[in-house]
Amino acid sequence: DEETIRTLTGAEVGFAGPQGLADKGVKLVVDHAVAAMRNAASGANRTDYHVTGVNPGRDFAADNPADIRIAVEGDPCPKCGKPLAFKTCIEVGHVFKLGTKYSAVLGCNYLDPNGKSHPMIMGCYGIGLNRILAAAIESSHDDDGIIWPLSIAPFEVTVLSLDPKDDNVRGVAEKIHDDLAAAGVDVLLDDREMRPGPKFKDADLIGLPLRITVGKKSLADGVVEFKRRAGGEVQKVAPDEAVALAKAAVSGT
Repeated sequence: DEETIRTLTGAEVGFAGPQGLADKGVKLVVDHAVAAMRNAASGANRTDYHVTGVNPGRDFAADNPADIRIAVEGDPCPKCGKPLAFKTCIEVGHVFKLGTKYSAVLGCNYLDPNGKSHPMIMGCYGIGLNRILAAAIESSHDDDGIIWPLSIAPFEVTVLSLDPKDDNVRGVAEKIHDDLAAAGVDVLLDDREMRPGPKFKDADLIGLPLRITVGKKSLADGVVEFKRRAGGEVQKVAPDEAVALAKAAVSGT
């Protein structure tokens, strides 16, 4: 506790150092990482002072090494004493109470009901957009790549033009793209001149929620392919119906 630290070191909390404590009957339990340090820095056992060039074995004994730096599952909680349980997670948002440290300096004040001026109590509220994306990918993917939720997908629909040199394929793919874009759907047209296999692999890797595939063989039967990235069978439908399916899926109807 803070009073014990002050009594043994003669300094406020934050300025304690291991040197000299053994002479006061203090048993030092030294983490393995500390025992390996050379020319380290520590508190000077004097308020507002630190020292450098501290070495285990010379400036303090390292006779009781232990792995105490990092808490592990099963260690007792410092507050309640119950075993710690670990769970994998990611921080996507945070709140920090800043108090009056900055408001006092900046003169950011308010008047209380009695007309007396006080510095505002400040807080820092943050949300990590990149962490939200990382968390979404970690929780929604398969062996082929990302499976984007519709709500945060960079595009909602990808249109694959398997035979972009064919006028009919190119025309149908572009019309599907344009119809969806005109309806406010975020749509990506893949009209690269490459084999179908890599296009399908890239589509799965990028993981856009909905895929419409336009190919020469399917158009010969008057259909295109509609598929959801998050499972589901391939549906062979007319181009206009594929547009309607995509619009309905995006709008949630």
